[in-house]
Amino acid sequence: MGDEEKRVELFVKAGSDGQSIGNCPFSQRLFMVLWLKGVTFNVTTVDMKRKFENKFLEDLAPGTQPPFLLYENEVKTDTNKIEEFLEENLCPPKYPRLAARNPESNTAGSNVFSKFSAYIKNPNPGMNDMLEKGLVKSLLKLDEYLNTPVPEEIDENSADDVTISSRKFLDGNQLTLADCNLLPKLHIVQVVCRKYRAFEIPRQFTGIWRYLKNAYECEEFAHTCPKDEEIELAYASVAKPLK
Repeated sequence: MGDEEKRVELFVKAGSDGQSIGNCPFSQRLFMVLWLKGVTFNVTTVDMKRKFENKFLEDLAPGTQPPFLLYENEVKTDTNKIEEFLEENLCPPKYPRLAARNPESNTAGSNVFSKFSAYIKNPNPGMNDMLEKGLVKSLLKLDEYLNTPVPEEIDENSADDVTISSRKFLDGNQLTLADCNLLPKLHIVQVVCRKYRAFEIPRQFTGIWRYLKNAYECEEFAHTCPKDEEIELAYASVAKPLK
């Protein structure tokens, strides 16, 4: 059986209508990986409210929350393991490698989402400033990484020193696994903070804004994002009003 005949199906969390794509950064991460790999695959949304009515899904992955992957007749359920499996099995020469070349790219922005969660779930106005500063500090670190040239941008034979990076993404000008992990979370941070805290990523963080602009111009990211309303809805009961 040739590669093109492999059955690859990604099951992701459904939105509030039970059909569209729901808010789930892990689902979007794997959706992006498959798209970037250029493999033929299907995406099926799973309505968590009705999941157990669907005998096929319950038999396929008992008790499992999406995302999960059906590859041929094998079910894969852990997001990190699925990503490793795809990188190993959908490899050159037929499929591109997506691993970042610089290890720092994999950890850049790694604490942004936890700082955001603490900020958005806090109902105490007295702690709001401190938690907002914690989020801004983590965004600043990410911004500094995005504005610092990666080794590939520095030409040792050139007289001009590259001091500010102009790369499009975390690791260079191509989306990598690092972006598939971070971008869905960064998008959630942007949508939720704007809606529930009237907070925007500071404009002086030029590296992050350059990064987001480039990302939204890529269909692999833009077309896998859930609608803003789905993200807002998912956080409606989580984002505690400040009282």
